This record gives sequence, structure tokens and C-alpha cells, in this order.
Amino acid sequence: MKYFALIVAGGMGTRMKTDIPKQFLLLKKKPVLMHTIQAFFSSDLKPEIYLVLNIDFHQYWEKLCLEYEFNVPHRLIKAGKHRFDSVKNGLNKIAGSGIVAVHDAVRPVISNELITKSFCVAEEKGNAVCAVQPTDSVRKQNGEFTESMNRNQIFLIQTPQTFDVNVLKKAYKQPFKVNFTDDASVAENYGLKINLIPGDVKNIKITYPLDILIADLYLSSNK
Repeated sequence: MKYFALIVAGGMGTRMKTDIPKQFLLLKKKPVLMHTIQAFFSSDLKPEIYLVLNIDFHQYWEKLCLEYEFNVPHRLIKAGKHRFDSVKNGLNKIAGSGIVAVHDAVRPVISNELITKSFCVAEEKGNAVCAVQPTDSVRKQNGEFTESMNRNQIFLIQTPQTFDVNVLKKAYKQPFKVNFTDDASVAENYGLKINLIPGDVKNIKITYPLDILIADLYLSSNK
């Protein structure tokens, strides 16, 4: 079986309020994106790595790779307007059969165990989508007021989201919809049943400035 990692880095990260996209911010003295790619390269199943990046930053990324002597093999692919388009572009560059893990570039604290489990479960059951449950109480808006929800029935979805690559390619032939926020929503709309697996609270998505500090602590604790 062949394994592929599709790292999605097309976003601009406006909520970070920085001059450069958050995937290029420094985390332990090197760009966030390098930690993410290295995690997959160092994992047990050694997937082929595809990086989907905004075309305006291809040259900048190549410069960073030289500056930091980052030699992990990966293929660079042009991102699209939406995440949907970026993933579709990446999938179209993958040849042959196998299992693909689609992962947010700004989730650099991804463990070998979670990567391996995602691939293995997807190989066995068709897909594997990482999720964690909230520890806080949860409420939803209902008109003017809010109402309590059973948090045991709520899941916070992470990446990687891992699928048979040819099945996911078929799902991504659908026209784009605004509710396609991740690969699971695309696959579900195509008719697939989504198989959730336990994610990792350390597998945070860097969104706000504080998240860099949290990721730094998590990476330190993993050593």
C-alpha cells in the first residue's frame, strides 16, 4: 500500500495579524510548516508528501528551504481560491492508488502515533477523521436565546482526515458548496459514512498569536 500526505497551506492567516501567513511564522527557530512536513516524513509509514501553497509564496518557500537547509522531499503544488480547490489540486497530482492523509499546514504538533493510526484505520475502514470532544459546556443559538447541548454528542474535528485516494478524488469532483469546510464534509455529501477516531488535544491549529507559545510548549514536552 502506498501512503500520501497532502499538506494544505493555502491560507493567509488573517486572524494572526502578522505580515506573513502563519505557516511561515517561527516555531522553535524554524517555520511552522517545516515542523508539519518533518512530522510526516519522520513517521513510520513514510508517506509521499505533497505541499499545496499559494503561488505567490512558492519562491519564498523555496528560499526558506535553502536558508534553513530543509531537504525533506516534497512536491510543491499551486493552491486554489478555497481550501476545496487547494485539496482538489493536490489530489489531481497524486498518481495511482493508496491512502491519503489531508492535513492542515498549521497543525505542527502532530504525533507519529496519530499519523500511523489515521493511515491504518483508513486502510481498514475506508476513512479516518480525527476528532476530540469538548471539555467545556456547549450551547447553541436558538433565535433570541441559547440552549444547552449534550457535549458527549459534540466532536471538534481536526486533521489529518484520511481516505482512499481514489474515493476522495471522486468526492472532490462535486461542485463546490459553502458548507464544504473540510474533507469529511465533502466526502459525507458524496455519500460516505465518516469514521471518527480519537484525535489529540496537542494537535492544535495555530490560529492566534498565543497558539505559537502553546505549540512551543507541546513540542518541548514531546522530547
